[in-house]
Amino acid sequence: MADGTHGKAPDLEAIETMAVAALEALPEPFRGAARAVALRIADWPEDEMLDELGIESPYELTGLYDGIPLTQKSVMDTPQGPDTVWLFRRPILDEWADRGDVGLGQLVGHVLVHELAHHFGWSDEDIAAIDPWWE
Repeated sequence: MADGTHGKAPDLEAIETMAVAALEALPEPFRGAARAVALRIADWPEDEMLDELGIESPYELTGLYDGIPLTQKSVMDTPQGPDTVWLFRRPILDEWADRGDVGLGQLVGHVLVHELAHHFGWSDEDIAAIDPWWE
């Protein structure tokens, strides 16, 4: 195959490459600010994440923002670690296969933008301006 996967599902590194490309495609000033958010790619969400969100099936969670939104941060906050966007490869691949109407890179970018929206405190209108697929 031209994408180098030879019929295999894209691995964690391939999903990360797609996510970084989507991040780099963000308009300024968001691109610079988004680079300060840690990006983590995992096959599955951890059980603790699912439990905290009340989600039963790991297939229901394609991404997660872990941090304090910029709109709620205070200089008095004690840092608990870096703000992080998690992308979950297996649920993303499952949604991609089920949909069949969008490229994998587009879906990864959409999930990334949605999670960054939590970090930035974006409204639905803000998200739609950056990610027209949201509309």
